[in-house]
Amino acid sequence: MKVLVTGADGFVGRWLIRRLLDDGREVYGAVRPSEPQRADGLTAEERACVRWLPLEITDTQSVRQCVDLPYDAIVHLAAVSSGAVAMRDPGVAWDINAGGTARLVHVLAEARRKDRADPVVLVVSTGEVYGLGQSVPRRETDPLAPVSPYAASKLAAEVAALEAWRRSGLRIVVARSFAHTGPGQEVGFVIPAFAQRLLFAKKIGAPVVKVGNLEPVRDLLHVQDVVDAYVRLIRQGEAGEVYNVASGQGSRLEDVLFQMAGLLGIRAIPEADPELMRPADIPHLVGDYSKLRAATGWSPRRSLDDTLRDVLNAQTN
Repeated sequence: MKVLVTGADGFVGRWLIRRLLDDGREVYGAVRPSEPQRADGLTAEERACVRWLPLEITDTQSVRQCVDLPYDAIVHLAAVSSGAVAMRDPGVAWDINAGGTARLVHVLAEARRKDRADPVVLVVSTGEVYGLGQSVPRRETDPLAPVSPYAASKLAAEVAALEAWRRSGLRIVVARSFAHTGPGQEVGFVIPAFAQRLLFAKKIGAPVVKVGNLEPVRDLLHVQDVVDAYVRLIRQGEAGEVYNVASGQGSRLEDVLFQMAGLLGIRAIPEADPELMRPADIPHLVGDYSKLRAATGWSPRRSLDDTLRDVLNAQTN
C-alpha cells in the first residue's frame, strides 16, 4: 500500500509516518521545500525508508507534481495548525488550509477522471468547526459554527473536499480531530506549554505558573491514538463521510494543569497572563466518537495520565 502524507514533517506527520512504516506501508512524505528541514523526531533509519517529495500547497503546479501519482491513500495534514498563527493572518490560513485542500482534491479528481489513480483521501479537520454549541459531546450531525479563523478555514477545507467527492467520486473521508498532544508537540500548544512552565517552576522552586484561560473543557487525546484512527479510516472509512476523532471525555484545563503538577510532585499556583488569553475560547469542546468506533472498531487506548506523563517526560529528557 502506497501512502502519501502531506505535512509529513509536522508533529502528527512524524508519528503517522512511524506508524505506517511499522505497518509495512510504502510511505511518501511531502514537505515544504522553502522551509529548513525540521527536527522531525524520526531516526535516520526511519527517514531513509521514506520517499521525500517537495510540496508547496499554495502552488498548483507543485501540488500536481507531488500528488499526481498512483497512491493508494493520501493523508492530508499540511496546514496552518495553530489557532494563534491563523489569528495573526487569517488570509494565509485560508490560502493554506482551504485553498491548499481545494488544489489538492482538484488535481486528484482530475487524475481519477483520467483513470490515473483512485486513492482514498483522508482530509484532517478539527473539532473546533462545531463552535460554541452546548456542553455535551458533539456529533457529526451537529450544526457547524466556527468562531476562529483557524476553524473557519478548516471547515472550508471540508467543504472543498466533499464537493470534489460529489462532483468526481474522489474517495474523500474527513476526520474531525479534537485536541491531541504527545512528545514532540511545539510549546505553542497548551499541554506542552503547561509542561514547560511547570518544569521551570520545579527547577527554580517557584510555584507560580503563568496561564491563559483555565476554564475551558477539552477532549484530550494522545497523538498515537489519533494516528491509529487515521490508519483505520484510510482502510475502513466510508467515502463522503465525516468522523469525529475524540475520547468522549472532557477535562477542565485547570484540572489538567494540577494533574501535571501532581505528576511532577509540585504544587502549582496559576497566575493569569493577558498575553496568553485567546479572544474566542470555546467553553466546552468534547466529541462523540461512536460513529468512528462503529466503522472501524477504534477507541482511545491511552489514559490522560499516560498522555500527560509522556509530554512531561519528553521535555525532561
